[in-house]
Amino acid sequence: MLNEHTKTDGLPDMPEVLLPQGLERAKPRNERMAGDKVECNACPVLCQIGRGRTGACDRYANEDGVLVRVDPVVLLQRTLDAEQPLVPFTAREANEAAPLAPATQVFVTGIGASTTYPDYKPAPFIVASEADGVDMVTVVTEGIFSYCSLKLKIDTDRWLGPEQANVRCKGEVIGHVTTAEYGSQMLSLGGVHHLTGGSKKEGRVTLDAMQLLGNKQAVDLTIDGGAQLTVQAGRAPIVNGVLEQRMRVGCGSATVGIFARQFHGVADEVIVVDDHITGVLTEHQAGRCLGMRAAGVKVRGRKSTPGRYFQVANPGTGWGGTDIADPLSIIEECEADTAWPGLRLLMVSTTGEHAAWYVLDEQLVPQPRPMPDEVAHVVARIGENCEPSLTTVLFLGGAGGSLRAGVSENPVLLTQAIKQSIVNVTLGGAPGYVWPGGGITVMVDVMRMPDNAFGTVPTPAIVAPLEFTMRLSDYERLGGHMEQVRSLSDTLQHGAWHNDGAPRARRMLPPAAGNGWPLGQAPLLG
Repeated sequence: MLNEHTKTDGLPDMPEVLLPQGLERAKPRNERMAGDKVECNACPVLCQIGRGRTGACDRYANEDGVLVRVDPVVLLQRTLDAEQPLVPFTAREANEAAPLAPATQVFVTGIGASTTYPDYKPAPFIVASEADGVDMVTVVTEGIFSYCSLKLKIDTDRWLGPEQANVRCKGEVIGHVTTAEYGSQMLSLGGVHHLTGGSKKEGRVTLDAMQLLGNKQAVDLTIDGGAQLTVQAGRAPIVNGVLEQRMRVGCGSATVGIFARQFHGVADEVIVVDDHITGVLTEHQAGRCLGMRAAGVKVRGRKSTPGRYFQVANPGTGWGGTDIADPLSIIEECEADTAWPGLRLLMVSTTGEHAAWYVLDEQLVPQPRPMPDEVAHVVARIGENCEPSLTTVLFLGGAGGSLRAGVSENPVLLTQAIKQSIVNVTLGGAPGYVWPGGGITVMVDVMRMPDNAFGTVPTPAIVAPLEFTMRLSDYERLGGHMEQVRSLSDTLQHGAWHNDGAPRARRMLPPAAGNGWPLGQAPLLG
């Protein structure tokens, strides 16, 4: 961060970057830069920011000739009394500080913390604390991610589009459709090839969409050859203008099996329509085990195993994720030597949103009839067992690059320690899942992170918070920047190590429900 003015070669006062002891001071890229500007080196763009203005990312500003971080550092504060209100801490002067909980009850997140760019600098916050009597340290930074993506899990029985189809935002390709996972459709958005491998517009649109989705905002998408979507983390998706309500209880076969006992005695045949596996009760093993009489109602499609049929119709937004509006269209015949007049037939979807009741006439043709209450009760039970439809947004980033130098002078030791569960990784205090294999590929549910946790830089890249927590002794063994370790109280009073001594603006938040306390998550291994 820029902190003072010095005379350089007779030019007007020029700000310099305050670096740790032993490191050279950074000089402006352009020594002819106007004297009222400061150069921001928080990312490779190196904005020259005029007084009273912000950089291209809107995250740094020139405040009276000093480069300042616009957004406050987010702290998590745990209170012993769940009813005790949390006091926001947004003061810039130490004497304005709001009361804080004991040091062990405060956790500094990477949100608003600043970065390690140009990568050899120690992380801006290296905070010593104590957990269960053990000396701990948390290394706090913001990572600049070009290698990152979002994985969307969209709970819907509707067909969204063919696998591998392009996903577009504002006409630009920003991702693709991946696999369907039992009532949910997966999308992969972002990634380095969309951020940097295409046109400038593609990169900008991809970046904007990723930031909005990561920050729990709504984004409109279209899928080539498929649906139009509005998606937002923690909200039901909107598919072709219709708000989804339910995630299916299971495939057609599973629905038959789950509710077989309840269907028995109130229906002679039940067909659960599903794009993937349509279930036919009397042919299904569940119906056989209950001793149900064969009904002879044959459905179209490719028979898999008894009572289980694939490809009964094309995928779509109708019954059970198929393209049909009339469920009788999947019935091939009612066999004369097996079916009988008066046979009671229920056609139902995997969510219970579509259901129709029929009785076979003397010619064995299904005729619609009012649904009996006892049958309607079972259909309602199917809907009751469907979970609410949601959009889940997971951030996936490769943190195995240069930001590790902000933690350790020997970065590979950090990677190894994470894989050995010696170091705990959190993002904005939310637990991260680190993928096996090389590097630090970390994934997190954005709903478990504080609001507005993600930023951007116009390189283009996503900015995301990262915290590495470990024993203080382990940090020293990993080649950590021990000279920059500071107590939490000192950090709260003075801010980041490369600050000018004035405390940074801070914002207090409670940890998200279900996350647990970040320091409590840290492994305490021998």
